Amino acid sequence: MLLERIYDEDLAQASYLIGCQARGEALVVDPRRDIQVYLDLAAHHGMRITAVTETHIHADFLSGTRELAAATGATAYVSGEGGEEWQYGFEAERLLDGDTIALGNITIPARHTPGHTPEHLSYLVTDGAVTDEPGYYLTGDFVFSGDLGRPDLLDEAVGMEDTRFAGAKQLFASLKNAFLTVPDHVQVFPGHGAGSACGKALGALPSTTVGYERRFAWWAPYLAADDEQGFIDELLDGQPDAHAYFARMKRQNTLGPALLGERTAPREVSAEELTRGLEDGSLALVDTRPVAEVHAGSVPGALSIPSLGKAATHIGWAFDPESDDAELVVLADSAELAREYADHFVRVGVDSLTGRIDTLAGLPSAVPQVVSPAEIEALRGEEGTALLLDVRNRSEHSAGTIPGAEQLSAGKVLFHRDQLPSPEAGRLVTFCQSGLRNSVAASALRRAGHEVVEVEGSYAGWARWAAENQSATTP
Repeated sequence: MLLERIYDEDLAQASYLIGCQARGEALVVDPRRDIQVYLDLAAHHGMRITAVTETHIHADFLSGTRELAAATGATAYVSGEGGEEWQYGFEAERLLDGDTIALGNITIPARHTPGHTPEHLSYLVTDGAVTDEPGYYLTGDFVFSGDLGRPDLLDEAVGMEDTRFAGAKQLFASLKNAFLTVPDHVQVFPGHGAGSACGKALGALPSTTVGYERRFAWWAPYLAADDEQGFIDELLDGQPDAHAYFARMKRQNTLGPALLGERTAPREVSAEELTRGLEDGSLALVDTRPVAEVHAGSVPGALSIPSLGKAATHIGWAFDPESDDAELVVLADSAELAREYADHFVRVGVDSLTGRIDTLAGLPSAVPQVVSPAEIEALRGEEGTALLLDVRNRSEHSAGTIPGAEQLSAGKVLFHRDQLPSPEAGRLVTFCQSGLRNSVAASALRRAGHEVVEVEGSYAGWARWAAENQSATTP
């Protein structure tokens, strides 16, 4: 038996290839939408992908189940659990609790493990060539290394009300009935790692065991004492902000993401064509340079995506493909790099990166407004300043912020502008921790028509200045 983990650092998301070497058949679990990595891996091992499945209707990325099944002819499997409201809207085989996918001697029964979502499935894996007992457990967003999938995501991101309490109860039951009944030696492979917003304290370890989690996970004492209410209280406390694009992911993954088919690399775009497109709104530039270079001058209205490693996350914050039909042109010095950005973008359903340009020469330029920590109070006192805005997460904000700042995370600002002053009301003064998230959020707000001033050095810069000027920080 072969089991390979494919990890996307951008979205802290794991998918898995399980292969039967005797039959040359493979199953992929929770694939992302840029599927070449799975095709290459299967070819490397001399296998055919004959089945594709997923653990649940994902919110943090756009599923590649339909894409991979269409490309390979594999059978697609999805959950049929959760009730009528949680059924998928595209053609696939439905799996119920106890249903099994077989690959030669390998058997992979589905276990219904609701809590993170009502339809959630986990997959036990037994290598029948060696034993008739399970050895591996693909838990999706049910059990992570050191944590559990959050049960409040439907409330937080999708706009449902009070589903968190029922979800927390379901998680408690799923742990008792579908996790802790499994032998301690079984190795656990979760769907996410550290940095994911699908839980609050995910570990960085790629795998764990049932026995280790039974003894050392934060939730272990509550299960040992059968303390459901204590478990619920601890689980729901301190969950992080959910990105606003999660709601779109839920909708698209339920209905079935659009098929990409054969993809071509973004084409070269001239400065003249891009300038015309910027003027009529048909094109938008993705500026991929570091924040310091963007602050020295960028194209007006450009989206700042300063890290390839987080390009999917950041474009999900800064661009809404449901309301913005502009085609994206990425600043990239090679076709290969532009293709990498396109791969990241399609993971969150931004399919409109069609062009690339390798220089900003010949394009209009402007210097984004920046304010030093020492000048914040004076700027706030000026007519025309509407709000000091902390775009970090709630937990960061509550741990300490610039006095008088309101909070709305970078992953929400574009989509919750109703919570911000209108552009006519005045400028926004924004900051994050170091400046990177703020650059993404500020660029999205500028493109939406707001005047934005970024705090130089963001909160870290202000904190250093405040330590040297303590009297100036007294609210």
